[in-house]
Amino acid sequence: MDSIIETQRATHEEIERYEQALADVLMQNPTAQRNIVRRDRKAADILDRIGELRKTLVSTYEDLPGLRPTELALLSAPPAGEDELGEFYRRFEHIKAFHTNNTNINARQFLHEIDELVQSDGLETVYVEDEEEPIIIDPLDNVFSGEEAYGRHLDLYEAHSQFLNLKGSTRLSYIAYLDMLRQGRVERTLDVKEKSTAAYLAYVQTLYDYLVSFFRRALPLIDVQKKLDEAEASFESAWAADQVPGWSERSSGGKKAEANGGAGIWCPYCQKHYSKQTVYDAHLKSDKHKKKEAAGKAVAESDANGAAAGPSTSSRDKLKQPARLTYLIGELLAFPPVPDLLWASRSEVERRSALTAREREAELEEQEDAQPPPAEINIAADDDDDEDDEGRTYNPLKLPLGWDGKPIPYWLYKLHGLGVEFKCEICSDFVYMGRKAFDRHFQESRHAFGMRALGLPNTRHFHEITKIQDALALADKLKREGRQELAAMDRAEEFEDADGNVYDKKTYEDLKRQGLL
Repeated sequence: MDSIIETQRATHEEIERYEQALADVLMQNPTAQRNIVRRDRKAADILDRIGELRKTLVSTYEDLPGLRPTELALLSAPPAGEDELGEFYRRFEHIKAFHTNNTNINARQFLHEIDELVQSDGLETVYVEDEEEPIIIDPLDNVFSGEEAYGRHLDLYEAHSQFLNLKGSTRLSYIAYLDMLRQGRVERTLDVKEKSTAAYLAYVQTLYDYLVSFFRRALPLIDVQKKLDEAEASFESAWAADQVPGWSERSSGGKKAEANGGAGIWCPYCQKHYSKQTVYDAHLKSDKHKKKEAAGKAVAESDANGAAAGPSTSSRDKLKQPARLTYLIGELLAFPPVPDLLWASRSEVERRSALTAREREAELEEQEDAQPPPAEINIAADDDDDEDDEGRTYNPLKLPLGWDGKPIPYWLYKLHGLGVEFKCEICSDFVYMGRKAFDRHFQESRHAFGMRALGLPNTRHFHEITKIQDALALADKLKREGRQELAAMDRAEEFEDADGNVYDKKTYEDLKRQGLL
């Protein structure tokens, strides 16, 4: 039997080692999105291990089997007639026998595993026969889709397709659909009857599952389950009080309840309210009213309002699941990271739509040919100061990194003017650092898309123009000058000499006056 006190001590040590490893991981400052996600997933894995160890530690301290008092009694007061050191020697012989039978145990194996966990870049190396170089595989490639870009954007095309197939839904483009989600809404025009269909339930289930999956894959350090539990409790209380927006019994009657239950003159045969006396008198002459009056089926206003008060209990239970998913999705869409992700996804869709087919193909080829970058890790070694200097990059001036991953020299930074900001209003106030990047951006897709949105050609005439008003004014000036030149050409008279040479009027008169013609 192992000592419960030693078990607790070892568990405390493991927790402290993992906490130090967690601090080392969180001190890393990667810049690439792929490495940021890799760091967060590694930190979430360490947190899960700490949580399991803490549960084990709590169970040992609660001491449900009663092992701790028994062991303390053996160590403090041995049974009568036994040697005071008898228990000590028994435990000592047990430890010696254990290490004799397990000679391959490395006392520092656990520390090496933690170091490897912190320093690993997450890449897998596969060696293939007849191949000189190994194949490097990034497991994150199987975690995210191409549209998600390692957690930078959301891939909601499937949910958008299901939304378009809903009966009564508005035909929204993908960009407009993202804008609707940024407002915290999953639909705009559907009533309760349309939201009670199986297609709507499948749509909100797909959207909910994707958002939860994205949080767990790309944002593992955010406790989304806690947020969902709070939203679940809030929904249950609101549903019991019939206060869920868009799903209450008062709103489930919709337009019919508003028409039949509002103020006005009640017709017991047609079971409708009429707002004006003239309208009521006119409907009395209709064939439809006369037919119902002849049938003699009159319904009192109170009975009609009671019948139209809301759906039955069974139909209300049927609405609870789609209402629950809609409510939870609304809470997730309001969670701080999601609006920014939706905006980034919208901007990415606009950027890609501005690219030509050749540019899209070149972008795909670059992504296929690119090797996964190594993890950008800054690790502080325990004992070696040289390793600490190599692992950490000292960059207090926030200089750009060069080809070797180190900050460029400050003189080169000043030479290229990388500290000078150039803002372009046509590019949605995007700031370019340095003159070279500013000059190059006039031929890039972002500026071309902005010019296209203004209805202007991205020609050489508009180079150096960054203000929208200046670009529009220059376009008007070019149009006027073009019209004046065309008008002048239309008014021009041409003269031909005996040799067939053609001159304008002024040149012809000058040559003739000089006697050259």
